[in-house]
Amino acid sequence: MIPEIRIEDYGYPLPDERIAKYPLEKRDSSRLLLYKDGHVDETVFSSLPDYLPEGALMVFNDTKVVPARLHFERSTGAHIEIFCLEPVDPVEYNTSFAATSHCRWKCVIGNAKRWKDDVLNLSNPASDAEVARLGLTATLIERNGQTGIVEFAWVSGDAFSRVLEICGTIPIPPYLNRESESIDIERYQTTYAHIRGSVAAPTAGLHFTPEVLEHIGAKGIDMRYVCLHVGAGTFLPVKTERVADHPMHREPFSVSLELLKEIRRGGRKLIAVGTTSVRTLESLYYIGVKCIVNGCPGDVDQWEPYSDDADRYTTEEALDALIGYLESNALPEVKVGTRIIIVPGFRFRLVDMMVTNFHQPESTLILLVSAFVGGDWRTIYDYALSHGFRFLSYGDSSLLNRAQ
Repeated sequence: MIPEIRIEDYGYPLPDERIAKYPLEKRDSSRLLLYKDGHVDETVFSSLPDYLPEGALMVFNDTKVVPARLHFERSTGAHIEIFCLEPVDPVEYNTSFAATSHCRWKCVIGNAKRWKDDVLNLSNPASDAEVARLGLTATLIERNGQTGIVEFAWVSGDAFSRVLEICGTIPIPPYLNRESESIDIERYQTTYAHIRGSVAAPTAGLHFTPEVLEHIGAKGIDMRYVCLHVGAGTFLPVKTERVADHPMHREPFSVSLELLKEIRRGGRKLIAVGTTSVRTLESLYYIGVKCIVNGCPGDVDQWEPYSDDADRYTTEEALDALIGYLESNALPEVKVGTRIIIVPGFRFRLVDMMVTNFHQPESTLILLVSAFVGGDWRTIYDYALSHGFRFLSYGDSSLLNRAQ
């Protein structure tokens, strides 16, 4: 049954000066709020390993943010901004990034009404020779309001990933109210980012340094990775009065067979770094159920966890079915998508602890935090607001223990 939730119940006052516009000089010097069973404390992020249980399993999202924002101009001089969301042809990220002459992407189009049917040329106000060498153009194939399918074509022979590196900019969140700068190239990226595809950073991971990771490993904590490519809709506020009317976007992810087996063995705490890791891990049960019912994995629907028969199998049965499917088909990983929305009333099956930043009012991420801590999210946010914590992507962090 879909929960009846009013999004206005998950708002709070967030003054603009509390939004961190830039990262701190050192990643792990950010503050860390600690929450467990209704009690709040704080420390510095570099001390995070001291608060993690020995022998735990810690899961990170190793997606990599791509410089997905491009600037073009019409022959009339009008400027059109194109924000790449996900590949359409070729549909696989790696294949599209490897393309050497053309590809098509679903994009958000700025100033869309001023783009007719003409071919756009890449904007190059500084007459940069390397940018000019690309010969990059954009053609509108299909329009749907502010989004559309755009075909990119270029003559230099470079891979599309290299094209983006040369002329694209990192798509920092709009609530920072500034243009992307050189500092964002490094700092709006985790130190362990590996697989290209996100258009927004999994921001809980921005605090981790090699030193912190080394100390975590020294506690006998195994660190593993999933990959969920973060979409542009992840951090957007809910715009409908009822959460039931809010459509969740699809995000593709992959989890290795090896990690699935480690999770299935159980017997230790599972710590997720970021809401994207939580969504990935908690989607696994429903994918396993699809293996039982349909014989193969499939995407997780938005409200699937709230159906009347969502609990008909145990977590162990679902994981066994997913592992069995991968083994019988000689597959090293499961690659699917999820539209899962985690709201109060959600039953957490896997994740025990979560590292996460402080999120926008009336967002799906606030709902996830509330579900995780048994509805006690205001205790956390009231403390952070009254004690000078920095908010959103470049802000401070928290370590939350799941409500029992």
